[in-house]
Amino acid sequence: MKERKTPASRALPVQRAGIQSVEVGFGLLQVLAASAGPLMLRDLAATAGMSAAKAHRYLVSFQRLQLVTQDAGSTRYDLGPAALKLGLASLSRLDSVKLARERMAPLMEQIGQTLALAVWGNQGPTIVHWEESSQAITVNLRLGDVMPLLTSATGLCFSAFMAPASGRGDKTRKDNRPLHNPLPPLLKEELARMQKLARKDVPKTMAEVSAVLEEVRRRGMARVVDTLLPGVAGFCAPVFDSDGHLVLGMVALGSLSSFDPAWDGAVAKPLALAARQLSSDLGYAAA
Repeated sequence: MKERKTPASRALPVQRAGIQSVEVGFGLLQVLAASAGPLMLRDLAATAGMSAAKAHRYLVSFQRLQLVTQDAGSTRYDLGPAALKLGLASLSRLDSVKLARERMAPLMEQIGQTLALAVWGNQGPTIVHWEESSQAITVNLRLGDVMPLLTSATGLCFSAFMAPASGRGDKTRKDNRPLHNPLPPLLKEELARMQKLARKDVPKTMAEVSAVLEEVRRRGMARVVDTLLPGVAGFCAPVFDSDGHLVLGMVALGSLSSFDPAWDGAVAKPLALAARQLSSDLGYAAA
């Protein structure tokens, strides 16, 4: 008698058939990818949870495919040129903004605050995506707006992690010539404007600016409270690519009546975790 499918059973995803040996063997590649360096067969096999004899058979095939190499002197195994080609091809197709946008909905559900994405544009950190939460705040921001460097969490984040002192401001061209760093003149211009406005809630000298940016680096993200807008707080967490360069900022902001501004609070921790995970997915390996 043919089994009758219920609505619940029809909703279950179909488990497609695969090749188990491929999945098992891939465990060896994962171990090598996570390792700090080449591994002996016994260590590689043990970490992957299989016998040395079984691991060796997989490694012979991987060597033929150039996914794995073996040093003739030490007999240690490491990832091969084919693995590098696959990794570089994958990285070249990654779209950091697209990947970040895909994570916004679950992050908003967890944080419950308005979220945004910013990238570096011609004039500074620019808002390229915006998702407003149900706890909406009156913020006169639009896509394409350039955020101030000293009074917004977004600006402070980009200033800190693109600055030379962060170790991420020394990008080079393919011909090894250094890229122009636009930050110093923009910071000086904004500092001069703040001085004319006699703002007391922002740095007054470049030395004070440097101290603020160093604090942002130490925290790993930027925060403002009552600085950009009265009664509004915000965080911005940096996202890095495989070369360690800042590619975008993930922003959360909201009214202080419902927004947790604590560094280890309900907004900062999930935001920082999401940014670190996205950086990892883009190939960034934290020092």
